[in-house]
Amino acid sequence: MIAVKNIHYSAGQVKLLDDISFDVQPGELLAIIGANGAGKSTLLKLLCKEIRASAGTIYIREQPIDRYKIDHLAKFRAVLAQSNTLSISFKVHELVMMGRYPHFENNPTAIDLEIVRTVMEETGITSFADRDYNTLSGGEQQRVQLARVIAQIYDQPKGLLFLDEPTNGLDLLYQQQILVLARNLADRGYCVVSILHDINFASRYADNVLMLKKGKRIAFGRPKDVVTCENIHQAFNIRVRLLNDDEFKCPLVIPSMILSEQT
Repeated sequence: MIAVKNIHYSAGQVKLLDDISFDVQPGELLAIIGANGAGKSTLLKLLCKEIRASAGTIYIREQPIDRYKIDHLAKFRAVLAQSNTLSISFKVHELVMMGRYPHFENNPTAIDLEIVRTVMEETGITSFADRDYNTLSGGEQQRVQLARVIAQIYDQPKGLLFLDEPTNGLDLLYQQQILVLARNLADRGYCVVSILHDINFASRYADNVLMLKKGKRIAFGRPKDVVTCENIHQAFNIRVRLLNDDEFKCPLVIPSMILSEQT
């Protein structure tokens, strides 16, 4: 579904990504983790075709990403950005319908209306369908935005969903709800790529984890192989302990101490 081959990206003389390679298959959720400045957001922008790589190639559905026009990508690829502030008032159902805009010209079809209704039920926002979006809590707004991007690719087999820190600023309940929805989409065959700050969430919900530091790949693979004391120390400059839990794919990460010297 996605194949990233030896990607480099520089801004002026500053190298932000250095020889990054990985792949994501249909039905997988990939978590991208790393400290601030690791290159996570830059990598996601490359995957979304917001910027262009300095070298290397990104393949989407076995085609170089440069061959796709944005309007074509929008039919099967959706992006949930970090910030979704609206200056204009919209009802919740109107905002979710925006996800279907790439699929019709003037008026939504019966299929579009049914998809919006179904997605709102699945994301648990039907009860406030007629509410003004700006009157909702942060967690409710994030679920509405997720419903919008799910609606965009709902009828697209093996669709792509990119999430940029979807749990940022949310309380524990809403964090879990968002990640359960993302996990369910992957289980239905979608390809989901998400930037996450919480290593335990990445371990719990992701099939594979990509760990970055200063634009370089530290590790890539199953959570139990990537989330190790050594890798976390290298990527985050922090000592941790790992606790075993039978319900998790890998041990839970418990911070131990912060190093006094930055590396």
